[in-house]
Amino acid sequence: MKLRLLPIIGLALLPLGAHAAEKLRVVTSIETLKSLTEAVGGDEVDAQSLSHGYQDPHFVEAKPSYVVTLSRADLLIHVGLELEIGWLPNLVVGSRNAKIQPGESGNLDISTAIDVMEVPKVKVDRGMGDIHPRGNPHFWVPPVQGLKIARAITERLKELRPEKAAYFAARFADFVTELKRRAPAWSAQSAKLKGLKVVTYHKSWVYVSSWLGIDEIGYVENKPGIQPDPQHLAQLVNLMKAENVKIILIEDFYNRGTADMIADHAGARVLEMPSDVGATPDIKTYFDLVGAVLSRLTNAVAQAG
Repeated sequence: MKLRLLPIIGLALLPLGAHAAEKLRVVTSIETLKSLTEAVGGDEVDAQSLSHGYQDPHFVEAKPSYVVTLSRADLLIHVGLELEIGWLPNLVVGSRNAKIQPGESGNLDISTAIDVMEVPKVKVDRGMGDIHPRGNPHFWVPPVQGLKIARAITERLKELRPEKAAYFAARFADFVTELKRRAPAWSAQSAKLKGLKVVTYHKSWVYVSSWLGIDEIGYVENKPGIQPDPQHLAQLVNLMKAENVKIILIEDFYNRGTADMIADHAGARVLEMPSDVGATPDIKTYFDLVGAVLSRLTNAVAQAG
């Protein structure tokens, strides 16, 4: 009887988190990547984002606790194209986790899965502002990009856990099915936006504009990351009046002061836009993010008359 009880007693003595430890520990740089990882990883992943959707992903405080988080990760998924260059690389080095160092299978630069826009054709220097020399990194919102990202994550999860490949493939298939289910409604909203003229604060909406057929006629930041000068602002107001532009797009982590001033002079409105999962409490998934972007734009157009 004692011998029979030993296995049972052994199981009872296992730590409560033993099963959870078997999950792939995935760390992402932004919340959208976390959401997509959870969509295709399901119960086989434990995902955590280092930044929050209401933060500027260029500038995230590199907390010491993040080093600890990364030291335990099986997989790091980041945007790439130097979006996180100001805070993530030092954390990765400091983690001393060989699995997630650049070039390793536990380090996934997700920009390698997409067709990059706005790759500079000239040599980049600091006088040009915060230009990304490998292209524009703000690519994750449009569904065509979400699909590519989800596929790349799925393939990496399958590589790291080949015994769960069928499970990850099934989860990805479910993700595709959900995209297709939502596509007609998204297309109907998108049709209302084609040809819309806007100004954006930062050059962070080019992929969305390309997807929706929106015409970006100018930018509050004439040099990314640098406060615009009065001459540029005056020219932008005149251009907005000439082109009858009524909307300025801005993420809510930017200071609205300059954008509000331009809007007042141009007879336009400033529209705060979510750019990441978690930007607002109601945006909990990638699908929520796409829906919120479309809804805010279509509502703004309707209100503009």
